[in-house]
Amino acid sequence: MDNCIGIDVSKASINVHISKNSEDLEFVNSVQGFKSLHLKLKKIYKKEIEDNIFIFEPTGSYSETLRKYCYQQKIICFIINPKQFSNYAKALGVEVKNDIEDARVLSKALPLAKSHQIRVPMYDEDVERIKELMSYYKFTTKQTTQQKNHLESLTSKEGDLFSIKELKQSIKESKAKEQRILDQIQMLIDNNPKYKKAYANITSIKGVGQIGGIVLLHLFLKYPEANQRQITSLAGLNPIYKQSGTSVQSGYKISKAGSSMYRGSLFMGVLTAVRFEPTFQTFFNRLIAKGKHTTIAHIAVMRKIIITAHSLYKNDKKFEQNFNYQEAKMTE
Repeated sequence: MDNCIGIDVSKASINVHISKNSEDLEFVNSVQGFKSLHLKLKKIYKKEIEDNIFIFEPTGSYSETLRKYCYQQKIICFIINPKQFSNYAKALGVEVKNDIEDARVLSKALPLAKSHQIRVPMYDEDVERIKELMSYYKFTTKQTTQQKNHLESLTSKEGDLFSIKELKQSIKESKAKEQRILDQIQMLIDNNPKYKKAYANITSIKGVGQIGGIVLLHLFLKYPEANQRQITSLAGLNPIYKQSGTSVQSGYKISKAGSSMYRGSLFMGVLTAVRFEPTFQTFFNRLIAKGKHTTIAHIAVMRKIIITAHSLYKNDKKFEQNFNYQEAKMTE
């Protein structure tokens, strides 16, 4: 594993461990810093530099610049799951936790990778823009909700009139900002024929509106090779069960391991689907008849909507009543 380069990414810098000579280095977390690292590696590996594998954890916005640089320079990477890395470090008996030690452990983590995880990372400018705009939309809606709650509190006790007036104006402006963000995302989708068609297929499901269609399209674009099981896991809707002997035994529940943005954006769509779409209405009623709690039934419908939307996306089809996603799965 002399070709493995462990990289611990932080806000301002990256700590690097080079396996071949066991050298520890530090560079600025910027394109210029990555170029300096690349030059250093060329001197060490010479013609073998193309065999280098960068191993690092995804640290949100801090690691995005590195991922984009690796995509542009065609550098092979293994982007390791943070939880997987943490468990690996514990298994190795690492007691010291710092940036240098993390880079050293990362350089040894290649055996954890599956073959499809060792590759040049994917990077799509439009997909990243949609992600950033949706994060901004989520932030804005959260602010709007806080302002509404504060307004309700002031109004109920006949509070300061100036504050009430200002809050009403601020809420109005926030709602207008939300719409501008959605319009910007919609423009990105409409300007790309592939995205536009996929979005139309996804939103052909009754209950999946503009916001639901956008977040699902982003999910499918971001993970193009994911299967249906993996897609539900990425949305945090995969069931988990804990059992140990006879003393520890929990019921099934969703993992919530994926992004909450997908679940939150689809919840209202689920309520619409079980009322107005016969396919999901029948499925929901069947679960209720079996004694399932309403919340559990709604979650099951949400999972089915995501799987159905994924099949429509993969097979370039619009939703039809009694759509069978198991049959569609066979053609993926």
